[in-house]
Amino acid sequence: MPHIPLSEHLPGITGLLEYRLDTAMPIRELTQLLLRGESTLSQAERELMAALVSSRNCTSFCTAAHTKAANILLGESETARAVQTDIETAPVSDKMKALLQIAALTQQSGSAVTQDAVARARNAGATDLEIHDTVLIAALFCLYNKYVDGLATVTPTDASYYDVLGDRIVHRGYNRPPGGYPPPLSVDTQE
Repeated sequence: MPHIPLSEHLPGITGLLEYRLDTAMPIRELTQLLLRGESTLSQAERELMAALVSSRNCTSFCTAAHTKAANILLGESETARAVQTDIETAPVSDKMKALLQIAALTQQSGSAVTQDAVARARNAGATDLEIHDTVLIAALFCLYNKYVDGLATVTPTDASYYDVLGDRIVHRGYNRPPGGYPPPLSVDTQE
């Protein structure tokens, strides 16, 4: 049960963002820019980072949502699972392995990111902008994870909810729909 009154039909982060629209706007804009904006990293690669950080923070809602979005973008469901299990054996490029390791280090602590980790990423072809955005995506998802868990938001257990949510993330992004979210839609069909 959430620690504050939230719309029952808006689980996870969505209910929190609707609770306070003024703080939600810059968070949504930053997320849209980082995960859907112009980048040399694919949208799928950026979703893998979000899913990895969320899984390491044990935030079920965010892990399920971003794993599903990555799966849709990749057209398969093995890579996201493999990244969360063992980055080094996951079927991603050496550059992506190095960036995912930076994301994982950032999740532990910003100061855990070492010169060696950055050098590994550069040696694998990562640009300074990709390294920057990796750290920022990881830090942003640590914020989201703590926000969701810290206020004990509702986490749907029905996997079909995340099918709908993943599709929404991929096709609409992170912006609030015009007019918000109409109540009272079922948690199973609408975020």
